[in-house]
Amino acid sequence: MNGARLLLDCLKKQGVDTLFGYPGGAVIPFYDALYEYGHFNHTRTAHEQGAIHAADGYARSSGKVGVCIATSGPGATNTVTGIATAFMDSIPLVVITGQVPTTLLGRDSFQEIDITGVTMSITKHNYLVRNVEDIPEIIKEAFKIAITGRPGPVLIDIPKDIFLAEYEECLFDNLNEDEIKEYEEDLDLTDVVKIINESKRPVIYAGGGIKIANASNEFNEFANKLDTPVVNTLMGLGSIDRESELSLGLVGMHGFRENNLAVTNSDLIIAIGARFSDRVIGNSKGFAPKANIIHIDIDATEMNKNKKSQYHVVGDVKKILQKLTKYVHAKDNTNWKENIRNYKSEYRVDKDLFHPENIFSSLNKKLDKDVLVATDVGQHQLWTAQYFNFKNDRQFITSGGLGTMGFGLGAAIGAQVANKNKQVMLVTGDGSFNMNCNELLTIAKYKLPIIIVLLNNKTLGMVRQWQNLFCDQRYAETDNDFNTDYKLLTKVYGMKGYSVDSIEELDEALSDCNLGKDPVFIECNIDKDFGVYPIVPPGKNIDELVEA
Repeated sequence: MNGARLLLDCLKKQGVDTLFGYPGGAVIPFYDALYEYGHFNHTRTAHEQGAIHAADGYARSSGKVGVCIATSGPGATNTVTGIATAFMDSIPLVVITGQVPTTLLGRDSFQEIDITGVTMSITKHNYLVRNVEDIPEIIKEAFKIAITGRPGPVLIDIPKDIFLAEYEECLFDNLNEDEIKEYEEDLDLTDVVKIINESKRPVIYAGGGIKIANASNEFNEFANKLDTPVVNTLMGLGSIDRESELSLGLVGMHGFRENNLAVTNSDLIIAIGARFSDRVIGNSKGFAPKANIIHIDIDATEMNKNKKSQYHVVGDVKKILQKLTKYVHAKDNTNWKENIRNYKSEYRVDKDLFHPENIFSSLNKKLDKDVLVATDVGQHQLWTAQYFNFKNDRQFITSGGLGTMGFGLGAAIGAQVANKNKQVMLVTGDGSFNMNCNELLTIAKYKLPIIIVLLNNKTLGMVRQWQNLFCDQRYAETDNDFNTDYKLLTKVYGMKGYSVDSIEELDEALSDCNLGKDPVFIECNIDKDFGVYPIVPPGKNIDELVEA
């Protein structure tokens, strides 16, 4: 057998059965071996960026490692944005790129690029394979690196002659649980338990690390025992049911008034699996100024990086929560929760207005409770975060740290491939959708029953909102003057399309289409002057928010 067949054997040994990719010259031997191999479900997207985002969406929605294949040169560089997206959000990927033959390395050969050098800062680790015999150990090590500790992407660059090289015998095996487990010291949580028990106005600040650790059950048990309100980062939404009385929702730049004021007036912040991003804390000196901070995370480098914490606990979030729940006292925070309710804004959206809040109210009623929701990046993403009632921890699929426009359609494809029996919805905006709408071809080709809801305000909404607030309404290069006929566009790909201008028309479209059975596209035409509110201006404390 040759290296390509060996690689497939190794992937199979690691439990991989799904691949996303795009063939090209340097990976022809791999695809030739795949042609006869069987076992794998391969999705070929319209573009390598679609493939890497699909592998990402697959990983986020399933908890498995996403695997993406791309050829050398432009094929490899087309994955860079997707790799960076996964790196910023701690998503486990193994990206396999083809490379020119080893004899041509360093000669500026056709479609040669030093992709290991390019991706060094956006991968947990990367490899250039020099010998076919090294493939089994590299694959095994790559998967271990991708999933242990703080997860992330790993890249493996394989020259074409290594794919073709024959070998006599290579011993390989899959990862076992003992190899995945990391050493963890017996943590002394005495001081942490004491400060939690003594707190009067606690708030739990929950991030994406809870999902990554598969610790949502432990987290909910902990929060309920403490009867403590929960605010979420963008990546942490879904770790607690949004309809729970303890769930306040998004915090920070676009957090609701009561959420930001709860943090500002708290005496204890319990940060779990969160990194105190600038979009959450605003001016770091004004974030939770009256509170002690307990920071719990698996990554020691996050401690005191963006916000100083009085107590920090490094380790597996799941195990730490189990221990804390065992030792903390049950609380009754009725008065504190009532105080937080009193912080709520008086502003209300007119129920007859075709506003995102009302659009999401309809979507919440019509869609399955466990629908997977992918988004692109911009106003629609924040409206989704504010108004959609997420129930579980792998339901929200969005680009947080990098803020990647064009992420959503590929991610929705990956989520649907991973969850064939669930509804998958993409919420997007006209700006983001226009970046990677070529992936409609992938939806059509594989007959993926994805529900696409496009909030069309005919502008780059978030940029326009900032220009309105901070640039004296100088709307430079933000309006989308060309009026695309999206119904006609989606018809080309055999999708049922709707264009709606009211809640009544939206409800009719949702009732008329075959939700979760066939691909469907719903364009919601909204006012370009709708903004995402509240908003905390850059550099301000999170309680200095601007309301609608």
